[in-house]
Amino acid sequence: MSDRPDEGETASAKQSAPTPPTYAPVKRVAMSSVLGQPRFHHLRLRALLAVGVALVAGFLLADWRAGVTAGVIAAILDTVYRARSHSAVPAWRRASVAERRTEAQLRKLERNGYRTLHARAIPGTEAQIDHLVVGPTGVYAVDSEKWDKRLPVRVQMGKKLYHGPFDKKERLTEALMEATKASELISKEFGRQVSVVPSLAIYGPAVPWKVMSIRGVDVYDGVRARRWITKRERALTDAEIDRLYTIAAEVLPARYGED
Repeated sequence: MSDRPDEGETASAKQSAPTPPTYAPVKRVAMSSVLGQPRFHHLRLRALLAVGVALVAGFLLADWRAGVTAGVIAAILDTVYRARSHSAVPAWRRASVAERRTEAQLRKLERNGYRTLHARAIPGTEAQIDHLVVGPTGVYAVDSEKWDKRLPVRVQMGKKLYHGPFDKKERLTEALMEATKASELISKEFGRQVSVVPSLAIYGPAVPWKVMSIRGVDVYDGVRARRWITKRERALTDAEIDRLYTIAAEVLPARYGED
């Protein structure tokens, strides 16, 4: 009797044998391609800044240790500066420098209980509210405008806003529509009337008044945005602020999607 298995047993054993696992080849990525990505751009600039400062300081002071110290300090200062100037609105989403300037002001209101939503779309339209603010003094729609500083801002008969020869009636109408629509949507979910105060914060040319209501929209120099909001009396409780903020975030979708 042979100890060798017959052909049937051999075929069965081959079928039942487990298939060895296969692995996808590992693609090696060069460090240069990783550092070349946009998100590492500021790190490259910071390194170049530190090296440049170190070389210059080391040469002028004739001390390489002092140069290294100066380079490290330069890198730290650059890090602090970028952290403080960081915007909650990603750079590729920002429509203008004006929006960043207004946002910087509104960020300082957070410690006083104000909350802000940026770049919120008005459903069914192409319009958006640059900054919707909910806080102790009420709810506000702020649109930031960067205009040519060489052209004067003026008002005619208290009803017409001009930037040089350009009539800004359409822009005022749009800002009023945005706030009115936001008020309707928020009020419906909140269960009672909630007024959203519309405004234009203008940067660039001098605005020859503090705050002026033109066609139902408050118009002022952009640097007054924070003061324009906080000068009013308290109108909302902390609980109402939280609820209105949540409602606004739901009924006014982010123009570019959530982060």
